[in-house]
Amino acid sequence: MAITASGLFVPTFLDVFDATQLALNLVGDTIKGALYTNSVTPNFSTDTAYSSAPYTSNEVTGTGYTAGGATLATKSFTESPTGTLMFDVSTDPNWTSSTITARGMLVYDDTLAGKNVIGLVNFGADYSTTSGTFTVQLAATGLFYIDITP
Repeated sequence: MAITASGLFVPTFLDVFDATQLALNLVGDTIKGALYTNSVTPNFSTDTAYSSAPYTSNEVTGTGYTAGGATLATKSFTESPTGTLMFDVSTDPNWTSSTITARGMLVYDDTLAGKNVIGLVNFGADYSTTSGTFTVQLAATGLFYIDITP
């Protein structure tokens, strides 16, 4: 079992657009990034929440890391480029004075009662710090983007 890909969680986005009308507010809500080891196996078609399996185990532990992860700051949800919706976090999350090893970051909405999962970033390898700063450098193209005019 392992993190093998980055992706968005289908149940959350279905709930935004169907009769459930999940009130996901990417800019106004507290969006967090929690770090996980390579022992967690995400399922983008069925996983629903940070507080549900498989995310109830295998979250990183260690000096300088607090369960639940870091609040993602300086968020925007815009059209960029034309015809594409982009969710961007322009302040890279980091954990200072940390001694941890992580393979991926789970992004979830901590404001919603269900702590609904939004996406997962696969680092592609294990990365570690020893009494250092662990920084997740997010892409210039945003945390995710959706081409709405293919």
